[in-house]
Amino acid sequence: MVCGYFLSVRLATVDGPVVKRIYVRCMTDENMKRVERIDRVELMRTFVRIVETGSLSAAARQLSTTQATVSRRLQSLETLLGARLLLRTTHATKLTDDGERCYQHARRVIDSWLALEDEVGQAEDEPVGVLRVRAPHAFGQDQLLKPLTEFLQRYPQLSVEWMLNDKSVDFLSDNLDCAIRVGAEVDPATVSVMLAEVPRCVVASPALLAQFPPVNTPEDLLVLPWIAISTFYQRHVDLFDGLSMQPRRIAITPRLSTDSLHVARNTVLTGLGVAVVSSWTVKEDIREGRLIHLLPEWQPAALPVHLVYPWSRYYPARLRRFLEMMKQVMPDIAGMRKPVSEQ
Repeated sequence: MVCGYFLSVRLATVDGPVVKRIYVRCMTDENMKRVERIDRVELMRTFVRIVETGSLSAAARQLSTTQATVSRRLQSLETLLGARLLLRTTHATKLTDDGERCYQHARRVIDSWLALEDEVGQAEDEPVGVLRVRAPHAFGQDQLLKPLTEFLQRYPQLSVEWMLNDKSVDFLSDNLDCAIRVGAEVDPATVSVMLAEVPRCVVASPALLAQFPPVNTPEDLLVLPWIAISTFYQRHVDLFDGLSMQPRRIAITPRLSTDSLHVARNTVLTGLGVAVVSSWTVKEDIREGRLIHLLPEWQPAALPVHLVYPWSRYYPARLRRFLEMMKQVMPDIAGMRKPVSEQ
């Protein structure tokens, strides 16, 4: 207001260049005052999200805000620091040298702020906020619901987004805190904690077996129609006898390929084919005679179960407590067992 009044009064008596310098100085002062009222941690959090997602629009989606808001926050941070942080084109976003330094510092500041919130704001390191977890369909809608419910009842200030998906994980674009992975290869760029193993077995229906010669050796499986779980096997299965480290490899040509454990189990029950499935899914079927466990002395390798999360300098209490719970309960869940290395 003062600057505006000054300009309106003095405009007639001051030459053009001087007026311009005065105006720029006043506007800069006003902009800096507005920036001072902005949450600096939020500016840095937005900047980090832009860098890690690769675009303003992706950052806006994860922050549940608009692209315009994200753009304003970036501009405010650049104004506050007096430096250009990002170079943007229609096809890419690239960090400047100042932007790279700002990103590294911002990550440390955000981690320190999260640690402060946990240590000062919560008694006895109690988890709060929202934990975003991805779990496999079969486990996530069955085996893990009881421990998840007990976990939420224990910590009433915590919420969990429980997303079921068997695909590979992209923590940044999917906005996830952690994921439970079964049988997946360990990504060296993440932290991966082995929780348990899932035994598997070869099963078929009595109706299917009645149409073929008896199955006494792994090679007898070659003549049977197969159902493949595409996330774990598609063109062959490996069976171990517990004596040799080398598996017996059986080539298969699936009648049906699926990424669903439940679809595989249900179609085996119809007599469509034979399949390798997680033992816990067919335990009752074998007991009741609906399915036959083939070649019990020849077992497929058990599938490892990992809790995976991105590397960080600081992990909030909600993730730490969830990891502790999963390590404790997972080996005791029906159909699970401790990893062989711990037995």
